[in-house]
Amino acid sequence: MWHSATVRLSLGFVALAILCLGVADLSITAHDPWHELGRLLQGLVQPDVSDVDHLWVALLRTLAFAFVGVGLGATAGFLLALIFHSRLVRSLCAFVRAIHELFWALIFLQFFGLHPLTGVLAIALPYAGVFAKVFAEILEETDPLPEQVLPAGSGRLSTLAYTRLHEAWPHLVSYTSYRLECGLRSSAVLGFVGMPTLGFYLESAFAQGHYDTVGALLLLFYAVIASLRLWVRPLLVPVYLVVAPFCLGSGLPIVWSNVSRFFTEDIVPSPLRHGEGVSGLMSWLGDIMTSEALPGIWHTLVLSQIALVLTGLLALMFYPLVSRHFFQGRSWHGRWALSGRRQAGAGRPGNRLTHLLGHGLLVVMRSTPEYLLAFILLQLWGPSMLPAVVALAIHNGGIIAHLVGRRSNEVRLRPDAPHGLVRYAYELTPRLYGPFLALLFYRWEIIMRETAILGILGITTLGFYVDSAIQEIRFDRAMVLILITALLNIGVDVLARHLRARLRLRHTANCEP
Repeated sequence: MWHSATVRLSLGFVALAILCLGVADLSITAHDPWHELGRLLQGLVQPDVSDVDHLWVALLRTLAFAFVGVGLGATAGFLLALIFHSRLVRSLCAFVRAIHELFWALIFLQFFGLHPLTGVLAIALPYAGVFAKVFAEILEETDPLPEQVLPAGSGRLSTLAYTRLHEAWPHLVSYTSYRLECGLRSSAVLGFVGMPTLGFYLESAFAQGHYDTVGALLLLFYAVIASLRLWVRPLLVPVYLVVAPFCLGSGLPIVWSNVSRFFTEDIVPSPLRHGEGVSGLMSWLGDIMTSEALPGIWHTLVLSQIALVLTGLLALMFYPLVSRHFFQGRSWHGRWALSGRRQAGAGRPGNRLTHLLGHGLLVVMRSTPEYLLAFILLQLWGPSMLPAVVALAIHNGGIIAHLVGRRSNEVRLRPDAPHGLVRYAYELTPRLYGPFLALLFYRWEIIMRETAILGILGITTLGFYVDSAIQEIRFDRAMVLILITALLNIGVDVLARHLRARLRLRHTANCEP
């Protein structure tokens, strides 16, 4: 059944996105975008794997940064989850996860330079905040009964190990596996700020017009993501974690005096460094707000609103591709996943092929980082908001479509249920719309974070002004803008949680793919 409150809210978001279209720059300015797209497709069909050494080095560094960063983030996040009831801890975690990995990388670059520690901390710090929140939720959702029947005097560590941790362990492992996939995407993107991962070589190949090398790098990245469950085995993970730090490379040595100067001088507001007092500080902050922060916030909100609605439309469009109620393929064990009976037309080769292609399409959509896809589209279409909107919608739409399609497989239809478009519009989508909205609101804050960081590519969101301030060596202005970005993300997260609670939309973060 369609609920009037969710329908009204959805129409309101769509109407707001339509208004945003009127003020957004969505033009294609490239001279011949179709020619460039053709060259990219040709590079994907005929990739250049002659430079094997560079390909494997890029892949090895990408994996190393991901494993070390996610490993440290998961460890710190688990420890923080045990004390997540503290308001100070919750606030700290909310702040660090509200700042994108690339922003953290830009900060650490200023005093650690191109050292592996920059990339590792850029992943580990925000991931620790995410892990703390999700791990705390998982532990809270465990059954309290085993803890109540333990003998009196049992220690806190024993109680945790034999009750909540034992029950929650499969969910903790599942979510950590998902975050490792996210860590691979984050690690690849760190190459765009100078770290020696896939993004670094991809940007270089694009700059030189070597689309065959671009194709090889992209196909290699997709292959790694698609095969993640085949080579990331529980028994092998400790081996990877031990080996990964030795594969990070050495980089340039850290100049510790730069670290001291950054915290004692560089990020101190300019008026305070020059003794201009409170009046000078307020004037300085006012100038930042009017010339940089407010324009950046405006463009960030406009872009993210359009991307949010387009994400929802793509998710609703594509979720049938992985739903057994529309297309059906073989399971990994070769049996029909049909809940004990075959449905009409489910075993046809055409349906199996469509099911397989649908899964493949969503894997590519959700595996491609927004930043990477936006960078590629900017090279093809020219600078505007359009590449960012499309990149955000494709990646997040693929994630939500996968989750909604998987949720649809749990819905049991009556034997005489209609087929085709009628089944989609009147049987399944109304039942799935609540969970779909919950997922969309959950991704809202993530879309906002990515929208801000895409400014580094030249789109005038908050990230554009942050990157400009750093390039001009005005780190005090950059830190103020990063703080504003974090507060904006926190505000959107609070609003999304309020809407989910008001509409009674239930979604648990650990149900990510």
